[in-house]
Order: sequence, then structure tokens, then C-alpha cells
Amino acid sequence: MGKITFYEDRNFQGRSYECNGECPDLHSHFNRCNSIRVESGEWMVYEKPDFSGYQYFLRRGDYPDYQRWMGFNDCVRSCRVIPKLQGSHRLVIYERPEFKGQAMELTDDCPSLYDRFRRDEIHSCHDIESHWILYEHPHYRGRQYLVRPGKYGRFQEWGSPSPRVGSIKRISL
Repeated sequence: MGKITFYEDRNFQGRSYECNGECPDLHSHFNRCNSIRVESGEWMVYEKPDFSGYQYFLRRGDYPDYQRWMGFNDCVRSCRVIPKLQGSHRLVIYERPEFKGQAMELTDDCPSLYDRFRRDEIHSCHDIESHWILYEHPHYRGRQYLVRPGKYGRFQEWGSPSPRVGSIKRISL
């Protein structure tokens, strides 16, 4: 699967907790998280328990402080490893909720949704056999949202407070 280690202090210091799979509540293992080491796998870490709040996509590597993973604070309360999937990379996005309005299909990364489709909002989507990260701003910046295979009738279903999406990146495993 994967291996990730959370540290309470910066530069991999202080109390630590090693995780090898999905964990919906990390609260009992550490009070704060200021650095992370990803030894294997690709992960989403979440600000709140039960895979909610801000989301951060992490690949193998060292993150000596929370700003390195684009964190807004030192709070990490749940995590999940992103499983490897075989198949096509297809994401169909819709301009309106419940798969209505104009549909646009992506099979590769999109650094600027506005430049490609002349829009910066997605109200629903259908992820077919792959994983994607939706970013709030163009060029893979801002809040991140993991979209796993399935149908999302409204933007709240992928954890976003708004339909604003600036860029989209597929996760190639």
C-alpha cells in the first residue's frame, strides 16, 4: 500500500506516527503536524477527521514544514492512500449541478480551466476509472480536492465550499 510518517514538529522532530493505510481519525496519535515524510504511495491528508476539511495531495518525499505541502495550518486529522488504478483517464465535467448543462471531457492535465473551456466553475463531474486533483486556482495552486472514480452531482460532494476550479491534474500511478 503505502507508508507515511507524521511529525509534530518541523524538520521531522518531536512525536511521530507512522501510517500504512486509511485512517479516518489521527487525533489520538499527535496534537499537531508540522512535517511529513512519505516513504511510499501517494496520499491525501485532510485537515479534519473523516476525510473532510482542507485536502493536501502528497507524493513520495520529505515535507519539513506544513507550507511545503501547501498547508494552511498545522492540523492534520485524517489520511488515505490513493490506490493504483489501471484504466483510462477520463473526467467529464459539467457546468451545472446533477450532470446538466454543457459537458466537457478531460483525458489529461489542465493547467487552466478558463483557458481551455472559458469557464472556472464546475458544478458536477463524473470520474471514470481514475483519480484527479481539482485545484481552486490555475496552475495547480490553492485548495485541492481529490476526485475518485464515481459521480459527483454537486461540488460539495468532493468537499469544496464553492464550484470554483482553476486547474485539474490527473494522478498518474
